Amino acid sequence: MPDTATGRAMPQTAIGRAMPREATRRLVAGGGRYLDDHTERGELHAAFLRSPLPHARFTLDVGAAAALPGVHAVLTAADLAAMCRPWRTVSKAFPGLVSPEQGPLAAGRATWQGEPVAMVLAASRAIAEDGAEAIVAQWDELPAVTSLDAALAPGAPPVHPGLESNRAWGGTIQHGQPDAAFAEAALVVEERLSFTRHTGVPLEPRGAVATWEPGTGALTLRLSHQMPHQMRLHLAEQLGLPINRVRVICADVGGGFGIKMHVYQDEFAVAAASRLLGRPVRWVSDRMEALMADIHAREHIVTARMAVDAAGNILGFDVQDLQGLGAVSIYPRSSTLEAMSMLRAVGTPYRFAHGRARIDCALQNKVPTGQYRAVGAPIGCAMTEHLIEKAARARGEDPWDFRARNLLRLDEMPCANPFGAALHGLHHHAALEKARALMDLPALRAGIAAGREAGRLLGLGLAVVVEFTAAGPVAYGAAHVNVAATDTVVATLEPTGEISAQASITEIGQGITQGLAQVLADAVGVAAEAVRVEAGDTAAAPHGGGAWASRGAAIGGEAIWGAGRRLRAQLLEAAGALLQAAPETLDIRGGEILDQAGTARMTLAELGRLMLFRGHEMPKGVTPGLSAAFHYRREGDATLANNGVHAALVELDRDTGLVRVLRYWMVGDCGRVLNPLLVDGQYRGGVATGIGEALLEACRYDAESGQFLSGTLADYLLPMATDIPDIALGHVETPYAGSALGAKGAGESGTCGAPAAILNAVNDALEAAGGGAVTELPIHPVAVLRALGRLA
Repeated sequence: MPDTATGRAMPQTAIGRAMPREATRRLVAGGGRYLDDHTERGELHAAFLRSPLPHARFTLDVGAAAALPGVHAVLTAADLAAMCRPWRTVSKAFPGLVSPEQGPLAAGRATWQGEPVAMVLAASRAIAEDGAEAIVAQWDELPAVTSLDAALAPGAPPVHPGLESNRAWGGTIQHGQPDAAFAEAALVVEERLSFTRHTGVPLEPRGAVATWEPGTGALTLRLSHQMPHQMRLHLAEQLGLPINRVRVICADVGGGFGIKMHVYQDEFAVAAASRLLGRPVRWVSDRMEALMADIHAREHIVTARMAVDAAGNILGFDVQDLQGLGAVSIYPRSSTLEAMSMLRAVGTPYRFAHGRARIDCALQNKVPTGQYRAVGAPIGCAMTEHLIEKAARARGEDPWDFRARNLLRLDEMPCANPFGAALHGLHHHAALEKARALMDLPALRAGIAAGREAGRLLGLGLAVVVEFTAAGPVAYGAAHVNVAATDTVVATLEPTGEISAQASITEIGQGITQGLAQVLADAVGVAAEAVRVEAGDTAAAPHGGGAWASRGAAIGGEAIWGAGRRLRAQLLEAAGALLQAAPETLDIRGGEILDQAGTARMTLAELGRLMLFRGHEMPKGVTPGLSAAFHYRREGDATLANNGVHAALVELDRDTGLVRVLRYWMVGDCGRVLNPLLVDGQYRGGVATGIGEALLEACRYDAESGQFLSGTLADYLLPMATDIPDIALGHVETPYAGSALGAKGAGESGTCGAPAAILNAVNDALEAAGGGAVTELPIHPVAVLRALGRLA
């Protein structure tokens, strides 16, 4: 890589190495410090009374609860109103968005089952839970709408009083001449796919420990969260505090998957209660609470058509998407963003000139939906790849050949497709060929044919993926939504020669601090083992965006590269003054300062001690610092698109309808790979998430009562080790040309394509058996048996 300071090529010794996370040994040894490991002196434990009904007016009698021994206080919306202002989601990206105000507790009317209506604070969690059960609540059940099909139907009960319709937002996008394209097409394929909502289920549930300091008027909030600086801003705004009196600490975080980047009522109630009572307050969600209180995601009904000409070229897409938002549009980003992300993934790998889409977002008496790993991309990908398979089958063409002809070539980019997706640097054909070789496709197909001859229900599914990562400032800035898309790093030379850094990127278990340490090592010229990167504490870490949209390497990496290069320049300036040499004639390698002949003249430890402790020996007027900061803002592309190819081999059980994934392949192109071990882990984890989405995970509601039916992990099924096959991985590296490192995002790529590949594989097996098709995700065994004709 060229050194922008000297023009010389930088030696690459750490970037690209498969290094384990520096924190792994500590975590495996039980040294993790997660939210629930932290205690505060005099803390109170919180428990919430949550609505048992999807829609109801209520009154509360808290007298019996407040009288229980050990109960310190029972709080309602009225008690917290003076401590915390309400919030409402507004975005210029979605003009006219309908979303009512929210406060930390519901006031007189609950709009979904699980909404918090009261809060008990006690000496222990058990006593607090007893207190919540002792609250006498009178519930006046109101008509509820939970079915997505019924939400916008004439006469549907309004989710909120005064609404003429439950439509929260809607819009139409059109480019080219879709009517003419479909009229002239030689082939039109169409499908309606339904997607059941699901949720994140990280290993560590959400929680908060708030400490109000009356003497200083300062609030410290420990959170299991992805974006400490954003939460700091919102706490300051809603609690009416100066932002420099608010500290948010996200230490070890046991996974996020997007569900830990939103504003939640219960977490703000904890902060407000601590301020009101002047005592530390602790709340940690249990698993049953999390399933009905964490955001859900991906409830959509998508109907789409694809037009193809006589030569087998895709002409265009026509899409209608109905999205279920829940009772409100989640703050601050908006739930509607998922529908736009879905649309952005429709047809994206392919060349087409005409597009039309209608999006309708419906309010429901359900848990609000929000951004979750890969946001809407798995939905758009599944629809696209399903239509691709139908078109190839209708033409009697190999689906690999149909894709290869229609995939955008690298030399056709940059470009924007009819749905506004900006595309650049996507080497689809290289990924497709690598996948073909990785799978040994001819031998695999021969094995499938032999298995089918023996009576096995085998199917092979393929999906080509584009995912939009590392959103830049325009993504939320243009919508006037206060979400930071930039990052900052401060790098420091320690007097012992090591390098320390504080980064605004958040470590949530993905290993990004290890990747950043490797970048900083090469940027300065030291061993990766000599670098330590810290993050997650707003009192120490500089401002920035945190962890979302797979931005760690692409944005955080650029910030730490810039900080490292600045620090390196400062150190060479100081060394040059001491050695009476021009800084551009010196280099730093392996923690030593070398002259032009490659001779070591001094170590960084010697330089650091001299600058810090014997500054009087420095030449007069030379004052380079031991620290350097760099704030990275990408000025060009709104997002960085990565791409890949997924394939799944499945087997269906003709008696039970169960689907087993036998083998899985993924080829990904996330630009420059900073640490293959971390990227492979993200790819495999993403595929596991996608397998759960395809086959198991569903937040289900009773069609008549609207009651939540997936309230335990016995009902909400997660993939286990036995459900995940060996996942063979391949890499294509097409570096992003607009940055120093060339990295793109990788953390959500596996999730994008897995549901599509598995859906196509199941339908391939069904088609070979003479059955019908499955059109709902997750794929339920009953649906498979019906498609096989074994159930009515």
